[in-house]
Amino acid sequence: MLNQKLTWFKLSRAGLINIILGSMIESFTVVNIHIPSQITEGGILGLALLSYKTFGINPSILSPIMDIICILIGINIFGKAFLRKTLLASLLFALFYKIFSIMGPILPDLYSYPLLAAVFGGIGIGLGCGLVVSQGGATGGDDALALVVSNKTKINISYAYLLMDIIVLVMSLTYIPFARLIYSLITTTVSSVLVGQFEVSVSPSVEKTNLSI
Repeated sequence: MLNQKLTWFKLSRAGLINIILGSMIESFTVVNIHIPSQITEGGILGLALLSYKTFGINPSILSPIMDIICILIGINIFGKAFLRKTLLASLLFALFYKIFSIMGPILPDLYSYPLLAAVFGGIGIGLGCGLVVSQGGATGGDDALALVVSNKTKINISYAYLLMDIIVLVMSLTYIPFARLIYSLITTTVSSVLVGQFEVSVSPSVEKTNLSI
């Protein structure tokens, strides 16, 4: 039964473990480091927060919409295998996030040590994301869009992540003090560099893609 599921996902046992671990590490980092230390996010979430501050659009509505749009773009390019792996990773991330949220933070509060929070947060997000994208999946719209940008421009995925996050973070200067935003730039740089150390296992689909999985 497991082997049939792995074949459907086009994953090896090691690949499945990587996606589980990656999703768990990312959610653990968000709950235990990013949220307590108030490290601002770049990417989709950062853009949603910027839209909320600027136009009053609810992030809980806008963020999923933008995630779905980016993932659909990824599916159109990378095919149904990407969709299946992304659904798996996204569901695992949501599950682990719920579990860690119920548990509450178990690491020391790093709010007063933003540089440490930025570095350790970047390591956690970079490692978790790298494990997932190395198997050709994504945990959200950020990852999907970075994979698309990297594929279309032929630049390293670490630069794709960094470029998108920096654009959003610079725009966020309209409502976030630069002194606080600098730590978000640090964590983004650390995570982007770390993701770039993983070999990305995803390529354009040669078949016409539809949403049937």
